[in-house]
Amino acid sequence: MGVGAVSMSGPRATGFAFEVDQRVPFYVYRWSTGWRRAQLSAVLDNYTHVIVESGTPLFGDALGRSAADDIRLCQRRGLGVALLFHGSDIRLPSRHAERVAWSPFVAGLDSSTTVLEARALVNATLVEKLKVPVFVSTPDLLVDLPEAQWLPVVVEVAAWRAPTQPFAHDGPPVVAHAPSRASLKGSDLIDPVLEALENEGLVRYRRIQGVASRDMPDVYRNADIVIDQLRLGIYGVAACEAMAAGRIVVSHVSEQVREYVARAMGADLPVVEATADSLESVLRDIVAAPAPYLETAAAGIRFVEAVHDGRVSAQVLGWFLGAPPADV
Repeated sequence: MGVGAVSMSGPRATGFAFEVDQRVPFYVYRWSTGWRRAQLSAVLDNYTHVIVESGTPLFGDALGRSAADDIRLCQRRGLGVALLFHGSDIRLPSRHAERVAWSPFVAGLDSSTTVLEARALVNATLVEKLKVPVFVSTPDLLVDLPEAQWLPVVVEVAAWRAPTQPFAHDGPPVVAHAPSRASLKGSDLIDPVLEALENEGLVRYRRIQGVASRDMPDVYRNADIVIDQLRLGIYGVAACEAMAAGRIVVSHVSEQVREYVARAMGADLPVVEATADSLESVLRDIVAAPAPYLETAAAGIRFVEAVHDGRVSAQVLGWFLGAPPADV
């Protein structure tokens, strides 16, 4: 039978925003008392559970209203409440800088580090104060929230499927890098390597900027290799989308993440490992002998179908919703 759900989001400045059921303009979210009353009534009278993302207030943030205020209101009305975090909303930069060699949060590398540190501390306090179920969408965040449960990101696998496998064309392979935020993804480490290899004639480099989410499948289908990131040590939506497209995905993914995924899913993460020190040699090896990497790309499709097509995430949410997994 299934469980119904409605998603709500405020406006996004980036073209990477995803489709939602209700997108609320900033001025409405911030100032409209009429919208707030209507949203309160709609949620409290019609829903049984709420998942609050990134510590963002459900009913607007006028007059300093916090997510904690809204969550307590929902709880008083008998709604089940959980928190969900995705990355910079809970990842503590100071902790990340201590344990990840190429962290973007080393002093001076990213101008937003101070703001992100403060935000993560506020949300960590929210978690500690509320004692509600907590989910994280990437396994690296379990370092910051060991009490959380991994809720795998979901991609529509069929929408990314490519008609051909990598290296199925003449000429140099196409390498794509499409950072949602260049400073966090390590584009400063990636661009010089790829530009040099392109000048050498070894690859064609496609540095992607300002492309809307709906156009990204074509970007990946037209690439042979996708470089995700070199600074965070994670894999998330972008890597999953590239795997779903059957591309050879290259990224720096920490041992903590790889080991957790292998234990939890019973399968190795099919992302080719590279760091700032090894990226050039890894790419040269892929171009010189692509066969084993094509096997990794094929494994990527199977991995995303098994872990990130929504079925695992539905099972994770089932216990929170109080529904048998088959009904979620």
